Amino acid sequence: MLSRLLKEHQAKQNERKELQERRRRDAIAAATCLTEALVDHLNVGVAQAYVNQRKLDHEVKTLQVQAGQFSKQTAQWISMVEGFNQALKEIGDVENWARSIEMDMRTIATALEYVHKGQLQSASS
Repeated sequence: MLSRLLKEHQAKQNERKELQERRRRDAIAAATCLTEALVDHLNVGVAQAYVNQRKLDHEVKTLQVQAGQFSKQTAQWISMVEGFNQALKEIGDVENWARSIEMDMRTIATALEYVHKGQLQSASS
């Protein structure tokens, strides 16, 4: 009877050890699955962040190129406007010069008329 109790006890212990081992393996498997799922989820986020960063880098480079082109074009426009302003000043200078010449010509014409009238009056007297 004692040996039968001992065998039953050992059988129950073996069953408990096997059950405990099975549970331990299941727990390890579940923990591994959870860890893999978490890592996969994090990797997806990291991968998306990396893709977004690459897109942003590309956009920044494109924007820098466009800003440089815009700066050059703006400098050309400024140069054109300054040239136009200079041309307007020159036109204004020519206009003033033409007015001055016109005034001088009128003065000369008036003087010539005066002299001509003076000569006509002396010849008729």
